Amino acid sequence: MTRICDEDDAHELEGLVEEILVDATGEDEQLRAFLQVFEDSVQLPADAFVIGQPVSVVAIDHDGNTRRGLTAACQQDGDEHVVGLSEVRFPESSEGARYVAAYRKWLGIEPAVGTPASSRPAKRHKAKADDIDLNEHIELVVLAMKERAARCRILGTGREITLRPSELWNVIPGEVVTVRPRKQWSYAGHPYVSGEIEKSRIDIPVLGLTPLRLRDEGMWDPAEQYWGEEGEPLEEWAMPIVERGPRPQFEMEQVLPGSDPDDPDTDPILEANDLRAAGDTLGARKVLASMLAVDLRCLDAHAHLGNYTFEHLPEEALRHYEVGVRIGELALGEGFDGVLPWGLVDNRPFLRCLHGFGLGIWKLGRTDEAAAVFERMLWLNPSDNQGARALLFPARAGEPWEKDEDGELP
Repeated sequence: MTRICDEDDAHELEGLVEEILVDATGEDEQLRAFLQVFEDSVQLPADAFVIGQPVSVVAIDHDGNTRRGLTAACQQDGDEHVVGLSEVRFPESSEGARYVAAYRKWLGIEPAVGTPASSRPAKRHKAKADDIDLNEHIELVVLAMKERAARCRILGTGREITLRPSELWNVIPGEVVTVRPRKQWSYAGHPYVSGEIEKSRIDIPVLGLTPLRLRDEGMWDPAEQYWGEEGEPLEEWAMPIVERGPRPQFEMEQVLPGSDPDDPDTDPILEANDLRAAGDTLGARKVLASMLAVDLRCLDAHAHLGNYTFEHLPEEALRHYEVGVRIGELALGEGFDGVLPWGLVDNRPFLRCLHGFGLGIWKLGRTDEAAAVFERMLWLNPSDNQGARALLFPARAGEPWEKDEDGELP
């Protein structure tokens, strides 16, 4: 999907352009400086899109024509054609996307990042025969599950393939599976591989996802918050938060594939909730899975999938929540000390994942870990719209999780 650079992105790109052109004078030298950074930083061939169509970029060049600028030689279905580099969209998480955005900014074009948006989903890069060695284990990122198959992406690439495991294996979107392949084939133009899943893991950093953005929303000041009636002592959990004083507050980017910002009736999360309320849980799952197949950073889909299985399959629910939490944490980085208020609505998907994660750990008997999660929730959202303070002390005391006492899922 296309992401138009916001103000923070624009400042970052300005710095990147200055860095690239630091010693370049004149248009031709500047173009060659851009060419050099692509040669140094972007490994070719590389998967990309041109006008929504998947291509393989095999070369980036400058022929001396400053009006034409940099060009990209692209292959598609055995044919090769040359286009202006500014028309190429590399995957959003790649270095290619970053440098194309800088190049477009230098050209004075809106520095959009990622594959172009469309009313129809962009075609996807399909795995080829030489992408898999049947004599070697392969690692696949699970994008979506069907009854006995998983739509996957080959780890470290943008190429997708459908996995048909030898035995039924319970995997979830966002997990990485290690597969011993047995057979590879193509049917109706779609690539398939069969084999034995030997293990699965949650390893978000290796997925190459672009962290969700944090929008600065000014300072949060505990002196301006309600902590109870005047004269009443602060509750124990609130004391260190108040003593810490003002902290920066942020709103986390929310990704909702399939939604239209100008039409609130197109919210797929609401569609999934309506289907589940009508008894069609399978249909609801399909809606959420289709969102994650487009972008694994849709935290609300992870949270709702966890909610669907929390009562009967808490271990599976916990994995859904954890994937959402770990993806959200990419945006926070190490040592995050800010506030993510529930009142800033785009923070809610991450906070829902965190809430479910804490309840899931508690339900499985890991009380100390659960207490740490609930305490973290209070630091992130001191207004405590999710009732973490009612969960913190029973978990800290080692009490078992009980649904009637501990409330509903978010």
